[in-house]
Amino acid sequence: MILLTVEGIGKTYGLKRLFGDVSFGIDDRDKIGIIGANGSGKSTLMKILAGVETTDTGKVMVSREKRIAYLPQDSPYDPEDNVLEAVLKSNDRVMRLICEYELALTELEHEHGDNSALIDKVTNLSHELDASGAWDVESNAKAVLSKLGLDDLTALMGNLSGGQRKRVALAHALVVPSDALILDEPTNHLDADSVEWLENYIRRYSGAVILITHDRYFLDRVANRMIELDGKTALTYSGGYSSYLVQKAEEEVQAIRDERKRNALAKQELEWMRTGAKARTTKQKARMQRAEVLVHAPGREKKQEVEIGFGADRLGDKIIEFYDVSKSFGEKLLLQSFDYMLEKGDRIGIIGPNGSGKTTLLEMIAGRVKPDSGRIEIGSTVKIGYYDQESRDLDESKRVIEYIKDVAEHMKIKDGTLVSAGKMLERFLFSPAAQYNYIGTLSGGERRRLYLLRQLIASPNVLLLDEPTNDLDIPTLRVLEDYLDTFPGCLVVVSHDRYFLDRTVEHIFAFEENGLVRRYPGNYSVYLEMKASVAAEAKSQSQKKAPQQPQPQPKPATTPSPNLRKLSGKEKKELEQLEKAIAEAEARQVEIGKKLNSAGSDFQAVQRLGDELHEIQAKLDRDMARWTVLAEFI
Repeated sequence: MILLTVEGIGKTYGLKRLFGDVSFGIDDRDKIGIIGANGSGKSTLMKILAGVETTDTGKVMVSREKRIAYLPQDSPYDPEDNVLEAVLKSNDRVMRLICEYELALTELEHEHGDNSALIDKVTNLSHELDASGAWDVESNAKAVLSKLGLDDLTALMGNLSGGQRKRVALAHALVVPSDALILDEPTNHLDADSVEWLENYIRRYSGAVILITHDRYFLDRVANRMIELDGKTALTYSGGYSSYLVQKAEEEVQAIRDERKRNALAKQELEWMRTGAKARTTKQKARMQRAEVLVHAPGREKKQEVEIGFGADRLGDKIIEFYDVSKSFGEKLLLQSFDYMLEKGDRIGIIGPNGSGKTTLLEMIAGRVKPDSGRIEIGSTVKIGYYDQESRDLDESKRVIEYIKDVAEHMKIKDGTLVSAGKMLERFLFSPAAQYNYIGTLSGGERRRLYLLRQLIASPNVLLLDEPTNDLDIPTLRVLEDYLDTFPGCLVVVSHDRYFLDRTVEHIFAFEENGLVRRYPGNYSVYLEMKASVAAEAKSQSQKKAPQQPQPQPKPATTPSPNLRKLSGKEKKELEQLEKAIAEAEARQVEIGKKLNSAGSDFQAVQRLGDELHEIQAKLDRDMARWTVLAEFI
């Protein structure tokens, strides 16, 4: 069933047109990822879908009585609310009941005397929750709060960090009863375990989900459709992020073929005209008009991408050395007796739960925080570029060009060429006109891109990156990853983005309990494999130590043992048919995606195609499950 229909919408801010003539439909079980470059209007589109902002043209139609929960990038909050009130605050009657019940329970827990009135209140509220069938909602709310690390429900919102407030806002969006979730950067400020939990939560969620995230693994595992904003309109693709990449590559190949064909035809017609052809007949006139159209047709538009061409200054033998470094904040021990000597070419990923001390470690390297004990020595040739989470030295009152010129009027790139500040800003997708905008008017992604440029200008040879995937768009991240592939200095990166860690690091430093940091060779996926192997070994050892219970003797098997099992002829044929059916279903998904993109306001066509897509996905899931079972015995 169609939940929401977008028909020909467009939006302009000032002189900048974000998008126009955007049309698509959303089924009530769709999981859709919105992607596009910074400034292409992703967050604005989400606000329009959520009803927070209006369109300049077109309209958005939501099915009657459907409830939409919305998580913006920057959620408003009342600093006097505690965490529980902020999460459960809603116009929904059930949510108000749960909030009253939980607040009364909290009050009762802190009551020392016998308060019969309060006990009666809790009892009455409990009966009301029974009558309204709200216990499932209450149970879900507690599970969400626990998984997002929101344990102190009495903490005031005004006293929380930005990351904690983001998690509270996410919890609110997840627990409010809804038929659709619209989530703008839900994975920001979550550690890897929380991201994995959210991934599973969204996959199980029974309604539609529309989300923006730069976590490509997340998109791959959650989304069944992708919508790309390209600075003009919206393009729809079936499948997750990997499927989107395949389809984009195919489009690029086809576009190159079309361009080559157009050029060949234009050359052919020009040759014909050079032979002295005269427009004496209607046929000749038409051919000359066709030649003119071919010659003057716009060529394939060059895709704009960030260009990072900086090198790094020479690095000496002594880089950064930690000697018995410890650090605490209050009673919380973050780092205990940490020793390490950074070596040339080190590429280190730092992971751990929120609040475990990852950022503090970078702050100590950068000299912004002092260790409680021990010492950190930095070599004389070290030039640190620190890309922090808060972009703390961004002055919103300055113009973009001034902010860069404060560091250098000209800068040297890898090949030794001097490039002006203005030209370098153009490489980072700031047009000459945009360079005179005030920083305060930039989007979050544009600010982060500008801040990244500022850190790279001085050609650092040690890069400290704290959550670089927050607010940087996917195209910029891909370019940054390519740059880091050949970066000759040392890299230390704090990130929850599993894809980014897999691409960029060769060692994992994991913050564990009591301020201990454990080192693992390899990238994040290797780390997960090692952790799983250790856990499996520990489980095996505990089972060996446990008292052995007498096991009933198995009956003689009439079928081969699973590890000796071979496919029968019939099963082999079934496997071949499944592979063919899966390929056909995936091809049909692509075809339906294209038809949905062009269906526009044809509501009946959109609904018919949406229903077919839903049926194909259900059958594809069944076929894939069966294929997985049979494929184990090949």
